[in-house]
Amino acid sequence: MEIQNYIEKLGGKKVIEKILIANNGIAAVKAIRSVRKWAYSHFGNERAIRFVVMATPEDMRANAEYIRMADQIIEVPGGTNNNNYANVDIIVDFAERAGVQAVWAGWGHASENPRLPEMLSRTLTQISFIGPPSNAMQDLGDKIASTIVAQSASVQCVPWSGSGLTVEYSKTGIPQDIYRQATIATLEEAQKCAERVGFPAMIKASEGGGGKGIRKVLTMEDLPLAFRQVQNEVPGSPIFYMKLVQNARHLEVQIIADQYGEAISLNGRDCSVQRRHQKIIEEGPALAPTPQVWEEMQRAAVRLVKEVGYVGAGTVEYLFDCENNTYYFLELNPRLQVEHPVTEEITNVNLPSTQLQIAMGIPLYRIPDIRKYYNQQPFEDSKIDLNNYEIRIPPRGHTIAVRITGENPDEGFKPTSGQIHELTFRSTPNVWGYFSVSTKGGLHEYADSQFGHIFASGINREDARKAMVLGLKEISIRGDIRTPVEYIIHLLEMDDFKQNRIHTGWLDHLIHSKVKTQKPADNIVVLCGSIYKAYSIFQSRIEEFSHQVQCGQLPSLELLLNTAPIELIYNNIKYQFEVSRSSANSYLVCLKQDRTNYIESSIVSLSDGGLLIMLDQKTHVCYGREDVTGLTLSIDSKTCVFSQEYDPSILRTSSPGKLVRYLVGDGALVQKGTPYAEIEVMKMYMSLLVPEKGIIKFVLSEGSVMTAGSIIANLELGDSSAIQKSTLFSGSLPKMSSPTLVGTKPHQILNHTLSNIKMVMCGYESPNLQLLVDQLFQQIRNPQLPIYELKEALSIIQSRIPKSLCELIQKEIEQPPETFCGKTLYSQVSLYLNKLLLENETQSIQLQTVVRPVLDLAEKYHDGVNSSSITTIKSFFGGISSH
Repeated sequence: MEIQNYIEKLGGKKVIEKILIANNGIAAVKAIRSVRKWAYSHFGNERAIRFVVMATPEDMRANAEYIRMADQIIEVPGGTNNNNYANVDIIVDFAERAGVQAVWAGWGHASENPRLPEMLSRTLTQISFIGPPSNAMQDLGDKIASTIVAQSASVQCVPWSGSGLTVEYSKTGIPQDIYRQATIATLEEAQKCAERVGFPAMIKASEGGGGKGIRKVLTMEDLPLAFRQVQNEVPGSPIFYMKLVQNARHLEVQIIADQYGEAISLNGRDCSVQRRHQKIIEEGPALAPTPQVWEEMQRAAVRLVKEVGYVGAGTVEYLFDCENNTYYFLELNPRLQVEHPVTEEITNVNLPSTQLQIAMGIPLYRIPDIRKYYNQQPFEDSKIDLNNYEIRIPPRGHTIAVRITGENPDEGFKPTSGQIHELTFRSTPNVWGYFSVSTKGGLHEYADSQFGHIFASGINREDARKAMVLGLKEISIRGDIRTPVEYIIHLLEMDDFKQNRIHTGWLDHLIHSKVKTQKPADNIVVLCGSIYKAYSIFQSRIEEFSHQVQCGQLPSLELLLNTAPIELIYNNIKYQFEVSRSSANSYLVCLKQDRTNYIESSIVSLSDGGLLIMLDQKTHVCYGREDVTGLTLSIDSKTCVFSQEYDPSILRTSSPGKLVRYLVGDGALVQKGTPYAEIEVMKMYMSLLVPEKGIIKFVLSEGSVMTAGSIIANLELGDSSAIQKSTLFSGSLPKMSSPTLVGTKPHQILNHTLSNIKMVMCGYESPNLQLLVDQLFQQIRNPQLPIYELKEALSIIQSRIPKSLCELIQKEIEQPPETFCGKTLYSQVSLYLNKLLLENETQSIQLQTVVRPVLDLAEKYHDGVNSSSITTIKSFFGGISSH
């Protein structure tokens, strides 16, 4: 079926075959994937709809996934999004030049700017906006206007700066004077509103979203900084004040409306697990409200969007008070949301393709996915009572979603950016996901911190939770960034989450309480850390030695040293080690203050830059990254951070960003915990706090671009003696088994001993050379040595020799060790071969080759073990000298 025929058959009115994606990152990836899945299902050609994408230089350098997926790429200016994805004029200009029939804006950027659908409607070809019309976006997408509309429609709202304001929307819309009364334009207005509404409360930008333009205030003293940060994060946006509903659930209803006044709900989601008011875990269906209340919330959402003539996909968000089973309108998002795949999983409705079909003018009741949701045949044209919830299919099990972001959970989910060296995700039948970048990609400073989304489904919430935990454990992400994957696994395994006792403040409380994820035991962490650092030092010495030789220089003898002092600080404990190489891949670790007690370890260098470290006969996969702030080491996918010695006199930033402004004067005396600067990191404004009391001296100027570790200011400390330093480790190393499985048989001990002595002769370290020498002489005189060597040789060849010969050899080596004589064995085997030679010369020659190892050992021990001792030593040292 062709697209035009499809549209005509389903009652549509506009052919759309080419779309401009006015977005980047995972939004663009998801849109392209979903529409191509739909196109292949209906037309047998996943590229029936062509996609044109916008790409900045930063996205090109970051190896963004959506760029590779596109049919056509348009290069746009880089920098902040007002130069590209949020610039309506640029979007409309390129849409016209590319000859597209529609624009999809996704979420964020220009997706909620009413100028975009308005300007597209004025183009010569009347390019469609895949979303609501300008007036509906203006009034429902605006957080202030939508709350006025909601309370005018008798939907309960929390106390806010616009409480009591109502309009007759169908007659007047939202008059500007009414809108203005609901806003706070100055700090003075905010303070007056706070006196009326009370605390705790939220200061919010109506054009904010994704955690930007929103701050919690607990007291009047919090207002000035919070108000200014909201202004800076969303410049020019109207601001309002809203009472905070504590311990509430954040529930949302997914709505879809067509061009003919019809609208439906597609169940919804629970997005209560948030940090900084930004979702991190989403799930559906919502289980907190009773079925009756949940249906009421969905019907209220549908009434609201019908009131303003909404078109396309949108989300009505509520705060739900579990104790009172009461809901309050929060806001309406006039766009598709990041977490929409949760709804897709439980309803089996492809939302981006549904958006597209609505833009094509197809009525809701004719869209196949919607018909199936109402238990109807997909391609029939019968009318459906869309208000009849009883005929809709029930939710398909339960789905949990987790956002994968470039954030550091150890620093309150602070955004990070940089290169990604490896990104591996192994999907399962119940777990899938998508990412905006891949291996060798990265997150630049203008990108959104979210670069992946993982979804897990099950027949119930517990099944979905278990599937998600296993799925997250299959993710491997290495690079300059940090991710909260380990932290989220910990959250999913907490009793509060298992029992669904969560709310919007739950995660922020855990972050404030500094709840940490489970790490390997401290002794494993510091031993792996010392070995990793020592390995790096030894590799650097080898490289420098080779470089000097190649340059015709005489290398320093220090570059040949196989010992390195290592100092590490972990959890404020200082460890001082001495690490030595006992072979190319074997290490000895001892404390600087106790060289008699040591740990043996072996390593394998992995091709991707990691190390496989064997400790106590257990392997640990380690990846490290070192910068001015310290060493970050991933041990078995658990991130461990080794810090530098605490020095509060140097104020650094731990992540790239921009210094927006100083909050104190240069040379000011500042108290511990005082906010001294405001920085912008990946579109988020954050305050930096002074770690100790002192006089601050600025180093960078406002507006400076910073890299990780940049020094922002210096602090002249008042009382440096009060500064807490790390404590020197005073314990001892634990007892651990050797990483090498030596065995207890004489020939195994001898081979291991000879190998260790060889390493010493080659310049490597040994903790006890005398012990090696004693072991050497003990084993070469052991009467059982030849017996075990012959048994091992026979085990290798016995399947390739006649049974009679095998029995002959076994009989000889089963003699008492003290009476064993290699001459007898040699004679018996030779006699067997000579006899065979007379019968079958070829077979005899072949067999002689096979049994040669046995003959050589028989000859070596011709007069027993005493005859071989000198030969063994001569052979060993001769082999070393020949190298």
